[in-house]
Amino acid sequence: MAHVPQIRVPATYMRGGTSKGVFFNLSDLPEVAQQAGAARDALLLRVIGSPDPYGKQTDGMGGATSSTSKTVILSASTQPDHDVDYLFGQVSIDKPFVDWSGNCGNLTAAVGAFAINSGLMDASLIPRNGIATVRIWQANIKKTIIARVPMTDGKVQETGDFELDGVTFPAAEVAVEFIDPADGDGAMFPTGNLVDDLEVPGIGQLKATMINAGIPTVFVNAADIGYTGTELQGAINEDPQALAMFERIRAHGAVRMGLIEHVDEVEGRQHTPKVAFVAPPEGYVSSSGKAITSTDIDLLVRALSMGKLHHAMMGTAAVAIGTAAAIPGTLVNLAAGGGDRQSVCFGHPSGSLRVGAEATQHSNEWVVTKAIMSRSARILMEGWVRVPGDAF
Repeated sequence: MAHVPQIRVPATYMRGGTSKGVFFNLSDLPEVAQQAGAARDALLLRVIGSPDPYGKQTDGMGGATSSTSKTVILSASTQPDHDVDYLFGQVSIDKPFVDWSGNCGNLTAAVGAFAINSGLMDASLIPRNGIATVRIWQANIKKTIIARVPMTDGKVQETGDFELDGVTFPAAEVAVEFIDPADGDGAMFPTGNLVDDLEVPGIGQLKATMINAGIPTVFVNAADIGYTGTELQGAINEDPQALAMFERIRAHGAVRMGLIEHVDEVEGRQHTPKVAFVAPPEGYVSSSGKAITSTDIDLLVRALSMGKLHHAMMGTAAVAIGTAAAIPGTLVNLAAGGGDRQSVCFGHPSGSLRVGAEATQHSNEWVVTKAIMSRSARILMEGWVRVPGDAF
């Protein structure tokens, strides 16, 4: 019996923020996968090692967590005044599904470096030393992101002393600005309210802030669902009933936000919306053993991604946190003490993170011009990934 040999596809394995993913130049993909569709999805699933009923992604590049089951496709930008088009695919671990509905804010930090290293940017715009400003078009959500990438002797600087909780080793700081991060297809608050009463079967009525900024997110109060906000991953991820509860909250929030018409449709939209719970500041010990005191932070936030509590914080959810914190009256703002805020430092399972946002109110509508945070990124491996030739 003849067997189809493997093919190899140029790829770069990169860390961006607290995530890892396989990066591709669009033109390097097999021709059939250069267009959106079943062939592209099948290729990326095989690269990552999904679907895997064992939940390990042993036969692929994925790391069996939402933070490490990611793919990125980049190309020279087709948009005016932009350098690179960035398309993100969140790969399901145990299902044959790639979710294209949202962005990955963490991997955004690696996009600029890849664009520079791959020749996708105009070389005249890249300083030999200093900061390269990379104008990114985020194709999933049709938004502009600015990455400021440090350069040394004509090369991307990856090493440095910037420390990011959730990442073991220091690296060079990459400042990322999410321009006009609210959902371009609708209101920032799709229900028209800063806080809603969300009816969830088995739980009852929950106060919720539902916001489209960075990524659609449903925020609830930790105390209303029996938590303190200091929980680490094991407290949630080892409790099937807790995970089922959060998925119900997410499903009913998605319906109220207009993202789906019926709760049953949420299975086909695993990446969005996110669900998170917030609480006033309180001391705890992070997953690394680092002590976080109540005076170190403004509030506590825990968020779930792809059905599990995230080990740190998704970059896009951090944008949602910063945006909601800047708007008086949201649950996030109230957990941080209320009032006008241009930035907050929040505690997450791995430590803390500061995010800033600029919010103004016009004709009773809130507008956020940008959200800002610092991440880091570096190449882990580059070369080719191999997949069976009949995999897509």
